Amino acid sequence: MKALRVLLGAVGVALMGVGAFQLTDVRDPVGVLVWLGGAVLLHDAVIAPLLLLVGFVLVRRRARGPVRGALLVAGALTAVALPVLLRPGRTANPSVLPLDYPRNWLIAMVAVATTAALWAAGRGLVRRRRRPDR
Repeated sequence: MKALRVLLGAVGVALMGVGAFQLTDVRDPVGVLVWLGGAVLLHDAVIAPLLLLVGFVLVRRRARGPVRGALLVAGALTAVALPVLLRPGRTANPSVLPLDYPRNWLIAMVAVATTAALWAAGRGLVRRRRRPDR
């Protein structure tokens, strides 16, 4: 388990390095910093507390972890996709690929919900198997 954490940490650091390297090619670094700051603020001040509250209210004690995790991932994906979801059609940015963003966002939400449901079901099965027979 510790080796997996070290491996995932190394992959994360490598990906951060790739992102930092890509920032050297940015023409408007102030705009990028404003966007990143806004994303952090949106996530930490709005999305995370709201989704944690919803997870707390909606779910019983046992499945709270998977639901909260799914809601946080869904919120982060929505925050990233929000600009193209709110402004459909052609964009002024030629680097934006002509994809069906609402459909792809919905597919991602279904994948997150399915993963959370499988996670909760798996936890329930493990708990049932660990209980001594009465």
